[in-house]
Amino acid sequence: MLLHKPYGVLSQFRREPGSSWESLASLVAQPGVYAAGRLDADSEGLLILTANGALQHRLTDPRWGHWRYYWVQVEGSADQAAIEKLQLGIQLKDGISRPARARLLQPNEYEQLPARLPPIRQRLTVPTSWIELGLQEGRNRQVRRMSAAVGLPTLRLIRVGIDLMDGADLLNLEGLAVGKWRPVTAEEEQRLQRLAN
Repeated sequence: MLLHKPYGVLSQFRREPGSSWESLASLVAQPGVYAAGRLDADSEGLLILTANGALQHRLTDPRWGHWRYYWVQVEGSADQAAIEKLQLGIQLKDGISRPARARLLQPNEYEQLPARLPPIRQRLTVPTSWIELGLQEGRNRQVRRMSAAVGLPTLRLIRVGIDLMDGADLLNLEGLAVGKWRPVTAEEEQRLQRLAN
């Protein structure tokens, strides 16, 4: 199934003791499924939930290099120089990142996004901008660390697509309201089954 994970929800079905974050169990009452990959509680967007362990491994093992796409609202004015640095790869504490696919987003692309609850912090004297970042790896808080390394701290992070690397369209959030899920279509099921096999 595909889920549009909201802000404030862990990518697991068990709540952490003493944590204020919700778990996926508050959104999905389907036993026996697990997130194939994860999004931090303070991130939003597309999660694939599956009971297929082989598929889960295939989607999360960096050896397979599935592109995952994120729309990132950052503090500051993103420019082409920052985009080019992201495209080359960024030196992080745990090594240099793989080259990313990065581009500036235009207002007509992100203006239709639903507002985040709670809203992001706003500073009247500091502009914000949006970038799209495509990654083939999923290190801990990688998008946030990469954007900070080019002087653009992340304010909001949404995974908008996952590439199954089969030449067809990305799995995406189209038609999925925040906090809602849907079963995969028959075509998506076939694509995921081929991937698992």
